Amino acid sequence: MSILCNAETRLIVQGMTGRSGTFYTDQAITYGTNVVGGVRPGKGGKTHIGRPVFNTVREAMAETSADATMVMVPAHNAAEAMIEAVEAEMPLIVCVTERIPVLDMIRVKDALNGSVSELVGPNSQGVLTPGACKIGVMSTADARPGTIGIASRSASLTSEVVAGLSAVGLGQSTTVGVGGDPVHGIGFQRCLELFMADPGTTGIVLVGEIGGSEEEQAAAYLKANRAAKPVTALVVGRHAPAQRRMGHAGTLSVFGSGSAASKNAALKSAGVCVVENVDDVAQAMAGTMAAA
Repeated sequence: MSILCNAETRLIVQGMTGRSGTFYTDQAITYGTNVVGGVRPGKGGKTHIGRPVFNTVREAMAETSADATMVMVPAHNAAEAMIEAVEAEMPLIVCVTERIPVLDMIRVKDALNGSVSELVGPNSQGVLTPGACKIGVMSTADARPGTIGIASRSASLTSEVVAGLSAVGLGQSTTVGVGGDPVHGIGFQRCLELFMADPGTTGIVLVGEIGGSEEEQAAAYLKANRAAKPVTALVVGRHAPAQRRMGHAGTLSVFGSGSAASKNAALKSAGVCVVENVDDVAQAMAGTMAAA
């Protein structure tokens, strides 16, 4: 089993005809993802890399029964693309675009209120169900099907964690990149809810960073809802200077809030197995699985 996407997912790509859209759509097709079309206003009726192109998301959904979209639209138009997908009632929207203005994302969040859509991203590597469906820009070289769910704020660290888990025989059910921007779609808490409800997920890894409140929200959820599955967490940025953004827009610790130490303390208090180095994640996960 998995969350968000599987072998039955029918994917369209908004911005499929652009350079990045073409490259990553082709990668998804090669991986085996069921890409059923793309969207590019003004190019409806054409085909691109063997898939039909539509003018709108609503038209693409009507013609292909798509239930997921990958947004590969440049930052200045990405919010409109996401809002279009929300208004068309697309179940899953995965946005990998970086540097979308915060005010644009506030409009997207407003559109999501009361909608049927789940948004992953922006500034996300995407969602991967190994061997079944790839929606995003992540590496799949080390990913293996299995039962460990991963939710992460960092694409590069996700790749390292996946490689470590696979090396010790722990495949993954689904990997979700929640994104590194301060305003985004689903976060750690929603991922925990989905993984806890998924019978095919038996353990969960959270990969966090300084800044924001994702980890604290996850800790509060786990405290309020006794975890039925073991959770291992890594929060990076222990040595990052305060009040300075480190890479992602969300990785900013101000006056001690959102620090690695405070996040680790919150997670530990919720019964999470917390490690300090990425190389320790796989062994810690294996240990908590054996003890569960």
